Amino acid sequence: MHREESKAGMNTRKLLLVILITAAVFGLPFINRALFGSNPKEVEVATLSKRVISPSILASGFLAHDEEVLLSSEIIGKVSELLVEEGDRVRRGQLVLQVDDRNLLAGLEQGEAAVRLNSIDIERQDLRIENLRRQFERTRSLYERNMVGDEEYDTLANQLALAEIDLKSAQERLLQAQAQLDQITDQLSKTKIVSPLDGVVTSLDIKVGETAIASSTNIPGSSLMTIANPDSIYVEVLVDEADVATIAVGQRTEIVAIAYPDQPMQGVVRYIANTAKVEAGRQGLTFTVKIDITDSGDVILRPGMSCRAEIFTRQDREVTAVPIEAILFEEDRSELRSEHFLFVNDNGVARKTQVEVGLSDDQYQELTTEIDGDIEIVVGPNRELRHLLDGDRLEATRVN
Repeated sequence: MHREESKAGMNTRKLLLVILITAAVFGLPFINRALFGSNPKEVEVATLSKRVISPSILASGFLAHDEEVLLSSEIIGKVSELLVEEGDRVRRGQLVLQVDDRNLLAGLEQGEAAVRLNSIDIERQDLRIENLRRQFERTRSLYERNMVGDEEYDTLANQLALAEIDLKSAQERLLQAQAQLDQITDQLSKTKIVSPLDGVVTSLDIKVGETAIASSTNIPGSSLMTIANPDSIYVEVLVDEADVATIAVGQRTEIVAIAYPDQPMQGVVRYIANTAKVEAGRQGLTFTVKIDITDSGDVILRPGMSCRAEIFTRQDREVTAVPIEAILFEEDRSELRSEHFLFVNDNGVARKTQVEVGLSDDQYQELTTEIDGDIEIVVGPNRELRHLLDGDRLEATRVN
């Protein structure tokens, strides 16, 4: 009995000893800080300053021609003559390609002959009617004096009526022949492919001897060439639906072509699509945004070049701002609470201070909370800021 009580007492003492050791290990840093103070944190501090904040969003896209046409043929036929090469400059209305027109020329001669024959037939019918009318007038005069019978009078009247009907028929045949001639003339005009604008031949998709196909699909022969105005290059980018509400026509942009990473170009938002679309390889919806290039610098613009555009969503303005690294975020979901804060240097001691923030760019965050301009803000380094606590001693180095 005594042994069991003695054994239980030893176990209790061991448990208490473990608890005391554990408490000492975890509580020692706090006791040490309270009694003796911790080692000072080496931090960088700066005073508040006014800076220009330019909030922006990034979007990727490519260069494209605003004035660009893909020429195709409206008739089927072999290409008999190609009058331009890729890269050539052309003028509006200039002949650039000829489709073989020999069959159509033969049809044109046949149509013109049909028009002439029908015109001659009408002339003949006019003369016939004129003669029949004179005969009918004489016969009617005699008939009224009972000098000819009813049969002769009726026969001549019927001949005149039939001649007038034949004339109407000939006139309709002439209209039909003329319409057929107009169709052939229209088809013949389509054998001559002309440039619809002043520009440059950017691609040539057919050769002499190949057959031009009248089709809107991408089968061989349906595309003849592409002509574009080199002065109409613009930037087309895709903007995520979460950002499109902040974009407006006229906003300033900075464009960087992948081929010229160190030569940014300037531009202005010209168009924002009203309808979203799903782009292959992207998640979610995007809106097409077109940007006019106002200053290309020394960049040689080539359609199809990949590029990145930074769209500045607010007008540049000077505000009180601190480096983004100095702003820390704290969230407590159980209490539905979230807040931004920073640390100020209070005579060598870190003081956690809640703040309200506004606009930001890649480097600086606007402070909307009023703070004395002489107060030093802890701005870094990040390895110290992440573990900094309210009340920590500071060894501060002033930075600009």
